Amino acid sequence: MSLDPGDVAPDFTLPVDGGGTLTLSALRGRRVVLYFYPKDDTPGCTREACGFRDIFPDFSRAGATVIGISRDSTLRHDRFKAKFSLPFRLAADEDGKICEAYGVWVEKTQYGRTYMGIERTTFLIDERGVVSQVWRKVKVDGHAAAVLEAISPSPA
Repeated sequence: MSLDPGDVAPDFTLPVDGGGTLTLSALRGRRVVLYFYPKDDTPGCTREACGFRDIFPDFSRAGATVIGISRDSTLRHDRFKAKFSLPFRLAADEDGKICEAYGVWVEKTQYGRTYMGIERTTFLIDERGVVSQVWRKVKVDGHAAAVLEAISPSPA
């Protein structure tokens, strides 16, 4: 399954860092940046998270909620969030059902080995819960700024 702009974002309730849960539909009325990443505290995932962290106030001013999702546990999320002072929620999709619903659980190949994993993907979800933009196979450097620009384009 693959989600495209115009599709309704699949709803979910997932456990998050710090305890509790997060339900996507509870965020209706706000834009949501939902980014899927492979693993806490790895080089690329750390750079991506810190990219969102570094311009997080701009996302807040634009009225957007940033949420990171991986298959790591909430305990790993807690450590990752504390280590890098991440100001946004990290949701734990330990069974991978949300990754599958969003089409980001894919076959990957690295060093000649084939395995299943999360394809680094970001979804911009509008106030009605509809996917408005998708970034697939994300290149980390500059990605957070590109997402922010899509939310609040600079005046021409």
